Amino acid sequence: MRKRLTVLKTLASAAVLAALGLSGARAGDLAAAAGLLRGADVAILGEVHDNAVHHQRQAALLAELQPKAVVWEMITAEQAESLNPATLADAEQVAQALDWAQSGWPEFSLYAPVFAAAQGARQYGALVPRAEAARALEQGAAAYFGAEAAARFGLDQPLPAAEQAAREGDQLASHCNAMPAEMLPVLVDIQRLRDASLAAAADRALAETGGPVAVITGNGHARADRGMAVYLAKARPEARIRSLGQSEDGQISGSFDLVLDAPAAERPDPCLAFQNSN
Repeated sequence: MRKRLTVLKTLASAAVLAALGLSGARAGDLAAAAGLLRGADVAILGEVHDNAVHHQRQAALLAELQPKAVVWEMITAEQAESLNPATLADAEQVAQALDWAQSGWPEFSLYAPVFAAAQGARQYGALVPRAEAARALEQGAAAYFGAEAAARFGLDQPLPAAEQAAREGDQLASHCNAMPAEMLPVLVDIQRLRDASLAAAADRALAETGGPVAVITGNGHARADRGMAVYLAKARPEARIRSLGQSEDGQISGSFDLVLDAPAAERPDPCLAFQNSN
């Protein structure tokens, strides 16, 4: 009987996801993802920021999982608090409220279905603005967090030498081998700061809502091996954390609990910007 109920629940989930009429996001894959993420205290939904299929999947998973809170990489805590839950499905209003056109993120139409699907949840922002990040790096990420919080999330500990070197190599590659060597440790520190900020926002969301919590973020922060999950697990070792990575044409870096693939979005060669600046 229990097995039959489990099968029926899986079929019902697949039907809900299929009914959303997603383009390029297969209901079977999404049902499997929902099954894995259901029951997690924190479900981290990764993305490539400008991939529409990735955002369709995130919206479908939010609709299926019905989290009590959603944490956003793309907005600050203050912006999240200013959002009106009743208007999250109104793309124009949300984009204006967040001043999205000036944010530097891809066009809001990509994120609109994700915000609409989140309207039943409490919203949390984890963005560290560039000016604030610069100040944090001047005083040190641990000092920015405060000694107690930094120790709780593990931000007060330097990375092992091998991992630091690997991360600097990744930063060099992701910036088209155009960054001076002295900038690489700074970029690694910024990534760690943002990981810890996401973890702190998820931690607060869990404390205030009881969870479950969903996190909308890029694949780099969603990585189970070095992203926000590492810092959140340090602060909440009892928390059940699951991460979804979303690859393009089979390409993705890092470890995840599940990876779903999609065709790569059409975009200009990002390395052209570095070549044109030389």
